[in-house]
Amino acid sequence: MKILKYIFDRCMAFVGLLLLWPVLLVVALLIKIRMPGPVLFVQQRVGRNGQLFRCHKFRSMTLEHSGSSISVAGEARITPLGAKLRKYKLDELPELWDVFIGNMSFVGPRPDVPGYADRLQGDDRIILTLRPGITGPATLKYRNEEELLAKVDDPVRYNDEVIYPDKVRINRYYATHYSFWQDIRMICCTVLGRHMMYNNEII
Repeated sequence: MKILKYIFDRCMAFVGLLLLWPVLLVVALLIKIRMPGPVLFVQQRVGRNGQLFRCHKFRSMTLEHSGSSISVAGEARITPLGAKLRKYKLDELPELWDVFIGNMSFVGPRPDVPGYADRLQGDDRIILTLRPGITGPATLKYRNEEELLAKVDDPVRYNDEVIYPDKVRINRYYATHYSFWQDIRMICCTVLGRHMMYNNEII
């Protein structure tokens, strides 16, 4: 099944890039016109087996900001266009390239910045055996994460003490109960904005 996942990822990423290149072009032009500077946001993330890779997204923030790696809805550093891109997940379309070249998968844990991946201990480190994903069970459950963080007094603390440990729990289950057909369901739910049952909870 893991071979099937690998083949599916490479083939569907290629098809996605072929079909969506007009959308990618339009978004890139909008960013260039309304947000002078680089079109892409490229950042080192932790990939499979703890190896760092360059993750590509459309830029949604101002060039000069000193914010944390935790994003909150309504932040000043997120531009009006960037907010729309993030709302409809269009900022993540360049990650199709990362899937195509083998650094990411369609489904898996979101790629963390080094500081968070370093916190994984014991059995939780099984998560690092997976390729990071564009979507996944934890991503589906916290699809409105930025809005949720905007409602708490200390977003960083809430993320570190509540959201991140729960994501680790979900991703660890995914690593030990992998199913290709569950992957397909998660991709469909992501595209359609639907919920699904997974490990006896709604995500």
